Amino acid sequence: MQTSAVSPSGTQWMIKSGDHEAVVVEVGGGLRTYRSSGRDVVDGYEESELCPSGAGQVLAPWPNRIRDGRYTFGGQAQQLALSEPIHHNAVHGLVRWAPWRATEVSDSSVTLEYRLPAQTGYPWTLQLTTTWTLDGEGLRADHTATNLSGRPAPFGLGAHPYLAVPGSVDDVVLSVPARSRLLMDGRALPIGAARVAGSEYDFTSPRPIGASPLNTAFGEVPAGGTRVELSTVDGGPLVTVWADGAFGWWQMYTADTAPAPRTRRSVAVEPMTCPPDAFNSGRDVITLEPGQTWQGSWGITPAPGR
Repeated sequence: MQTSAVSPSGTQWMIKSGDHEAVVVEVGGGLRTYRSSGRDVVDGYEESELCPSGAGQVLAPWPNRIRDGRYTFGGQAQQLALSEPIHHNAVHGLVRWAPWRATEVSDSSVTLEYRLPAQTGYPWTLQLTTTWTLDGEGLRADHTATNLSGRPAPFGLGAHPYLAVPGSVDDVVLSVPARSRLLMDGRALPIGAARVAGSEYDFTSPRPIGASPLNTAFGEVPAGGTRVELSTVDGGPLVTVWADGAFGWWQMYTADTAPAPRTRRSVAVEPMTCPPDAFNSGRDVITLEPGQTWQGSWGITPAPGR
């Protein structure tokens, strides 16, 4: 008996509003494509393609990396699988390849949910939801996480959209309202922090990325919500990624280490609730009490006509 092939990203949900359209997928509950006025806003991937380099994925119950996959919480040591074996790290959480379930679908919105089971290395059960919505302004993602376990759970969340850019990444003008950055070792793990003022990492005023490779966590952002903006060298706006006050960190990645043909062709602008290796540092880790629900929102606003 012959069966039809299943997409690596599972079921596809297309949502539309005016000139905006996006495709959200079952595997990982993430964003595969987003177009506005006929142009790609994100650097997505084909339906027949395995999601590359974390494109559009939801990162939970932690974003970024955990050193050696080891941490201690509530006095108990945990060991996660090393999902980034080349650097001996656990990377980007546990839900990227899980099948999410649609609970509400409309022309312009889809809500997906996933119950993360307790498991080795993360012995807490979480109920996660993401609602993807399009309107006349752009794309919005609303996330919740509820601790269904009987004891407190450590938690963090991030998102991994790659923003499509015209021409070269070098010519993109970037604005990031952050006062500090993390210093990273060769495993993309933090070993310190530094002020950005006056350095090549100072994007508090818009300036071109240039030839510099970025895989950088920026912190000390203003409370209450922030915006990262990309524009062209002639001052033309391209896109804004915004996040509410639940997200206190931004990871900027110019995809220098992404395999061809994605190498340095787009910029990942990643809102995060906590920095890399937060389960070890404790910095900005959310402690979800039993029955407690966390929520946070972020979105993408393309410039009109872009």
